[in-house]
Amino acid sequence: MEVETAAQTQPREQQQLTSAAGADVAAKPLHRNPRLVLSFFLMVVGWACGPLLLRDYFVHGGNRKWLSSLLQTAGWPILIAPLIASYFSRRRRSTTTTPVFLMSIRLLAACVVVGLTTGLDNFLYAYGMASLPVSTSSILMATQLAFTAGFALLLVRQRFTAFSVNAVLLLSIGAAMLGVNGGGDRPAGVTRTEYYMGFGMTLAAAALYGLIVPVMELSQAAHLVRTGSAVTYTLVMEMQLVIGSSATGKSTITPW
Repeated sequence: MEVETAAQTQPREQQQLTSAAGADVAAKPLHRNPRLVLSFFLMVVGWACGPLLLRDYFVHGGNRKWLSSLLQTAGWPILIAPLIASYFSRRRRSTTTTPVFLMSIRLLAACVVVGLTTGLDNFLYAYGMASLPVSTSSILMATQLAFTAGFALLLVRQRFTAFSVNAVLLLSIGAAMLGVNGGGDRPAGVTRTEYYMGFGMTLAAAALYGLIVPVMELSQAAHLVRTGSAVTYTLVMEMQLVIGSSATGKSTITPW
């Protein structure tokens, strides 16, 4: 009869804890989670309108790329109000001392690093938008799916599926065809050098954001393993607040 040691049982317990947390989240129907539905809606609106507004700024004479990168995360103070409401809600329901913040020190540090990286990613994206039309930059940014899939495989061991492979191939072919086009869709007043600089900056922004997403997932998983606390909606809002404020601070202090 084999006896498992503590070192052997710990990974299994961590896996069971992660699986239980994931099953609890997946078991809740989407229509019963209005906050998640609202988040999806705002994300879709942001992804659709953000590039148009940013490109419109440059078309009408704007040239401050640092300001454009700052504005991409400047809305983080909006999260303060729901976080305060969440704290008082948890305080009313709890019979013990309610912590003001749910984040651990390690998760806080990870979010600061992710926020600084996001600030750099925003600058790269703003630089690309200044030299590329919206259609080209949107296709290039869509290639972040390929980078996300690759980094997710390396960092969180998320395997490729047939759907992800097809999407990666199609987006990669689209980006390659744009590169072969040789600047045929270059906006008026943009030199060939500026166009290719913007092309490269936008691809770099897609690659960097493709790294950010798996790193955030890895940070949440590590927090779950260390503390045993579930990754709640309030915790995610705290993470977004730290990431947004760090990225905005970085864009304010440094222009790149």
